[in-house]
Amino acid sequence: MFKNALIYRIDQWEPPTQADIEQRLDGARFVACRPTQPESAGWVEPRGEKHGALLESIGGQLVLKLCTETKPVPSGVVKEQLNARLEKIEAETGRRPKGKASREIKEEIVHELLPRAFPKRSTTLVWIDLNARRVLIGAGSAKKADAVATQLVDLFGGLRLAPLQTALSPATAMSGWLTERQAPARFSVDRECELKQPDSEKATVRYARHTLDIDELGEHIKQGKLPAQLAMTWNSRVSFVLTDTLALKKIKLLDVVLENGNAADGADGGFDADVAITTGELRHLLPDLIAALGGPLVMEAAAPEASRLAA
Repeated sequence: MFKNALIYRIDQWEPPTQADIEQRLDGARFVACRPTQPESAGWVEPRGEKHGALLESIGGQLVLKLCTETKPVPSGVVKEQLNARLEKIEAETGRRPKGKASREIKEEIVHELLPRAFPKRSTTLVWIDLNARRVLIGAGSAKKADAVATQLVDLFGGLRLAPLQTALSPATAMSGWLTERQAPARFSVDRECELKQPDSEKATVRYARHTLDIDELGEHIKQGKLPAQLAMTWNSRVSFVLTDTLALKKIKLLDVVLENGNAADGADGGFDADVAITTGELRHLLPDLIAALGGPLVMEAAAPEASRLAA
C-alpha cells in the first residue's frame, strides 16, 4: 500500500460526514490537462475502478488517492527556439530583447509547445487516521507531500495540517542508536546506512548490506557526520528506512505479517485486505517510532509551519 510515507498531524478539523466528503471529492475529481495547461491535479478512485468511489473506508480508516498530470516542455527545445527568436529580432531591429521582454517571449514559446508535450501522470495514496489524528501521505519527498497536503486543505474547509515533529530530531536519535549500538525498544537496526557531513562539502558515506556494529561508523559520527538514512525493522514485522526528515522509505511488510493472509486474494483484488493489514501494522509502528524519537513536539514555534498548510 505504501512504499514511502510522510506523516502529518491533524491540528484542527471537525470531520464532515462521509457523504459530504464524497461530495467534495466528486467536485474535485481529476480532469486531464487541457492542451495549453501545464499541470492538473484531482482525486481518483483508490481501487482503480472507473466511476467508482473516491473515498474508501476500511475498518474506519479513510483512504484517498490524488492524481497529478504534468506536461513538461524540454528546456533544451525552449532555449533553442528562444535564441533563434532573439537573434531574428536583433537582426531586424538591431536590439536584442532582454529582461521582461525576453521572459515574455520564452513564456509564449512554452505556451505554443504545451499542446505537443507528452503528459506524465502519477498518483499518491493518502491515509487519514481520524482516531490518531494523523495523515500519512505516500510520498518520499517533503515537496511532493506538501503539495498533496495543500490539496487536502483545499478540499476540506477548516482542516489544519502540519508535518509531524518530534522532541528528538531523527538525525540525533539515529546517531545515538548507532554510537551506543543499541536500537530503541521493539526495533532493530538493519544493514543499510547513509551519513552526511553537514557542511558545504557534504561528504557522504554509505553502507549497503554491511553490518553497522563497527568502530568505523562511530568514528564518522564523532567527526561530525550525521545519519541521513538508516534501515530498520519494527517488531520483526515491518522493515523501512528512516530519514533525517522523518520520512519512511522502502516500507515492506515482512513474511510473518503476510503469511496470515494473501492480500492479492479476493474479488476486490485484495484491496481491502491490503489496506487493513498495512494500516493495522503502521497504526502500531508509528507510536513506537514517535516514542523512540522522544515523543511528539508541540510548541508555538511550529505554528508558522502549520499555517502554511492551514485552510
